[in-house]
Amino acid sequence: MSRLGPFLVAPRLLRRPWVLPRRPSGVSIVTGPCAGLAGSGAAASLCSGPAAPSLAMEELLSRSVPPLPPYETREKAPPPAELRSAEFMRSYRALEAGPPRAELLARLARDFGVDHGRVAEFSAKEMNGMLKSMLSEWFSTGFLNLERVTWQSPCEVLQKISDSEAVHPVRNWIDMKRRVGSYRRCYFFAHCAIPGEPLIVLHVALTNEISSSIQAIVKEVPPLETEDMNKITTAIFYSISLTQQGLQGVELGTHLIKRVVKELQLVWNAAVSDESRIIGWDLQYSEKNKQKQHHQQLLDGGEFPQIKVFSSLSPIPGFTKWLIGLLSSQTKEQGRNELFTDAECKEISEITGDPAAEKLKRLLTNNEWVRSEKLVKALHSPFMRLCAWYLYGEKHRGYALNPVANFHLQNGAVLWRINWMADTSPRGITASCGMMVNYRYFLEDTASISAGYLGTKHIKASEQVLSLVSQFQQNSKL
Repeated sequence: MSRLGPFLVAPRLLRRPWVLPRRPSGVSIVTGPCAGLAGSGAAASLCSGPAAPSLAMEELLSRSVPPLPPYETREKAPPPAELRSAEFMRSYRALEAGPPRAELLARLARDFGVDHGRVAEFSAKEMNGMLKSMLSEWFSTGFLNLERVTWQSPCEVLQKISDSEAVHPVRNWIDMKRRVGSYRRCYFFAHCAIPGEPLIVLHVALTNEISSSIQAIVKEVPPLETEDMNKITTAIFYSISLTQQGLQGVELGTHLIKRVVKELQLVWNAAVSDESRIIGWDLQYSEKNKQKQHHQQLLDGGEFPQIKVFSSLSPIPGFTKWLIGLLSSQTKEQGRNELFTDAECKEISEITGDPAAEKLKRLLTNNEWVRSEKLVKALHSPFMRLCAWYLYGEKHRGYALNPVANFHLQNGAVLWRINWMADTSPRGITASCGMMVNYRYFLEDTASISAGYLGTKHIKASEQVLSLVSQFQQNSKL
């Protein structure tokens, strides 16, 4: 009734006799169009006589009847910006390329007080930097909420995370259930303006050691297990994927890893308020003692205060492509050998029946080399030291050439361990000859390690990696 009030009340008032309340003598009240003439002779002459009822009626209608809705005045409104833009583009394209178009742009620029010459000098690189800066402000950590995903999370969230997985594709719903089940954690950042919409996703495996194979993490689901707290001493970050490709270059991954580390280990001062942001968090239990124990555990030292080791199990994209490039340069010069020792070349040639470099190039292209156990064994040592050099020695502007290595090293991680045949999937064999690498995070040293890498471009590496790099320098002539 409140919405129809003006339409119902006005007719009812019009049907009633026009009765004005009594007013004190000597006081003149003038309303409507005669209000501006109050106290003058004109007001008396205009608002008295036969025209007074009609003026009062117009005043009443103007107050009671609302204005016309927008759709009745649409023709009078200017066309939307999209139509005007499309019309401008049609007119612009109709002009001949060259002086006519340049003259039109110059006239438009002058009309808006812009120097067209300076606008032309504004490069795409500068525009990209400006957009990156704006996005970094809009998606700063103050606007991001950390949310955990469980099997009880909304189906659309699980589907989005499954579709956006770029490192280890999710095979089916059973695989997805495993990745959010026992001994696994999945977190994502959501913007406060679009809650529940994943921006970047991090998968974590809870283990008792630094994992050396992805097969053990993303294997088929075993029978349901209950987490044994005593078996959890290590957190492995095995997948981080950006769901919005337009946010590439915005440092979301760095902040997400730091927040997840705090979520798992460090003290929470406001456990209950943080819990309310976690999707599917286990607050549906009716047993009060479980809730109290859980809250106390969070207040005492995070979900798993006993976790002391944080490491990634990361792919090495680009290694196979880099290695094929080296082999191609060797095949152009017959008899040239800079990658393998003489004994290794002889062993590989005996297995393949062809010169080592030329045959390996073909085998790496079609992944046929993994079918021969002898060849896999023969390539173990040379590929390990080549991979160590690729991660440690190959640089781009002084920093690690490999993008994943550069990401973790900037975060303050240590190039910890290279793992042979850690990813035997077709994707893993194609990208990095089946190898993966651990980047270990020492929480008390991440700031200094990151500063050292960004400042002096020094890569902090373990003894295993440095030993492989030394072997490469002794046996290769690159």
